[in-house]
Amino acid sequence: MSRETVDETVNETGDDIRGDVVGDRILLKRGAAAKRPLIQRLNRIEGQVRGLRKMIEEDRYCLDEVQQINAMTAALREVAMAIIAQHVTAGVKIAADPETSEDVALADVTRVLRAAMRLDT
Repeated sequence: MSRETVDETVNETGDDIRGDVVGDRILLKRGAAAKRPLIQRLNRIEGQVRGLRKMIEEDRYCLDEVQQINAMTAALREVAMAIIAQHVTAGVKIAADPETSEDVALADVTRVLRAAMRLDT
């Protein structure tokens, strides 16, 4: 299994996200600053899930519950978009590096984007 590494700064804090090509996939290694906004969003979503559970336990109005579900769905899509942006950025950098496998990087980015397109169905 080949392993190629490319370092890329992809956020405003300057923290590196490293993309490693392992076999036919790009694996991201995120620094703390790159993980922080993702973790913060996920923590908020956890709170929304707890709120929805409480609404159901209290027999709240269905429209309120559905609106909470819609808010959680939108929040999860934003997390997905942030992850995709990091992956695509690393993949493009890897594909542009003459010492790495362009075909593997582009195929993996395409695979991730194809999966992301199913999020909107």
